[in-house]
Amino acid sequence: MFPYVQHKYKFKEDKTNMTQNKKAVLLLSGGLDSTTCAAIAKAQGFDVVGLSFDYGQRHTIELKAAARVAKVMGLTHHVTAKIDLRIFGGSALTADIDVPKNITSDTPNDIPGDIPVTYVPARNTIFLSFALAFAETQGASDIFIGVNALDFSGYPDCRPEYIKAYEIMANLATKSGVEGDSRLKIHTPLIDMTKADIVRKGLELGVDYSLTTSCYDPDENGLSCGQCDACHLRLKGFREAGHTDPVAYQ
Repeated sequence: MFPYVQHKYKFKEDKTNMTQNKKAVLLLSGGLDSTTCAAIAKAQGFDVVGLSFDYGQRHTIELKAAARVAKVMGLTHHVTAKIDLRIFGGSALTADIDVPKNITSDTPNDIPGDIPVTYVPARNTIFLSFALAFAETQGASDIFIGVNALDFSGYPDCRPEYIKAYEIMANLATKSGVEGDSRLKIHTPLIDMTKADIVRKGLELGVDYSLTTSCYDPDENGLSCGQCDACHLRLKGFREAGHTDPVAYQ
């Protein structure tokens, strides 16, 4: 069982952008980024419902983390959609492909420029499609996703231009968009932040990062490998923020 310390979640309200009692759908993986995103959405006054995915990923331990985060942070509702992306494969997270370990380079983010094999083809497009449908049934006009375009692995579906294009499409594809009831907004509060900035923001808002997991290849006990892209970026963020990562590593 993945170790964590449960405590009463507390967050500071962001008075500069309060949206009282407005519902938002949050893509919740149980990782550092989506958990910070949840804290930001709640601090802005949104009534947050969480959406997670059991998509055949090798690191299913993240679903337990997502459930913990949803409970401790007091999300109004949390559902897990089950889809099997293993039928397509093409990724180290969904096929019999080794997760790369101990990758180093001279790039600013310490990750090579090529798109790595941990990229799951069209994953964010698939996830956002589910979020869009869920938002319609919830009467929500806001979707939060914790994508980041600075300290990230180079996935193409984390870029600002992708999110902008998807938001345009979403407003052409929904009943509420066509009838003009409300315009859907995709919020990406982390997109221009470094991992260190994300860690600092989450701690400022009272996030307990021991609830989370980021590893692509944890062991059977849920301990993070400390060597994959996700662990590398997470540890880099905590190190540069001047804090110690509270999760356990192998």
